[in-house]
Amino acid sequence: NYNRDVEIYPVLRQMFCEIYGSSPYASPTDMGVNMAGFCIDDEDTVSEAARQEIIRRYFSTRNRVIAKLCDPQELQKQEMVMKQAGVTIGDRPVFSRARALQDETGDFAAALEFEDGTIITGKNSELMGPASAMIMNALKYKAGIDPSRHLIDPENFAPIQRLKVNYFGNQNPRLHTNEMLIALSMTARSDPEARRALEQLPALAGTQSHITSALSEVDQSVLSSLKIQTTFEADKV
Repeated sequence: NYNRDVEIYPVLRQMFCEIYGSSPYASPTDMGVNMAGFCIDDEDTVSEAARQEIIRRYFSTRNRVIAKLCDPQELQKQEMVMKQAGVTIGDRPVFSRARALQDETGDFAAALEFEDGTIITGKNSELMGPASAMIMNALKYKAGIDPSRHLIDPENFAPIQRLKVNYFGNQNPRLHTNEMLIALSMTARSDPEARRALEQLPALAGTQSHITSALSEVDQSVLSSLKIQTTFEADKV
């Protein structure tokens, strides 16, 4: 906190002078507040990261407005910032890819981008939601497993779905990300490829993703725990 630096500077300067004879800091600012610029050695990378953060915050605010957690004026401010920065939601690669897949399939979709620019997609199905399918496909990609290979036997989905619908009262039988990962971990006990896929979870840290549907709190928590920077689309404003 710069205000605290200003307040404590006279004390710190006096301590340095009494101990060392002089102070290495000529002012509160000199104590480090203005040193951030020296850490930036790639302006283009930093600028692009900033633009992507603006887009992520736009989606976050949009979802908060829909959930009536903040005033619509906040979204208008975000839109103004985007306009000033010259960015649109289409500048987020995973958004464009997920929307393209949704247009192609007619159902919700998701996309995840690795640092090298590779984008993996997932779509809604009878067994998994788009976020779960996206993570499963990303794990198979990183593990070098055939994308068409079923790492979880479709028959193993049925007991979990019955539990959700018949006992927990869920209307959506599709597996959330946590349920899919638990099922995958159980399969990994006897399937080397499932185990190899599960071991790729740390590789998802720092990736970008977008889901074209609303995202449950459970899925948001799992994606956050995996350090995936996610945006999603709730119902229309």
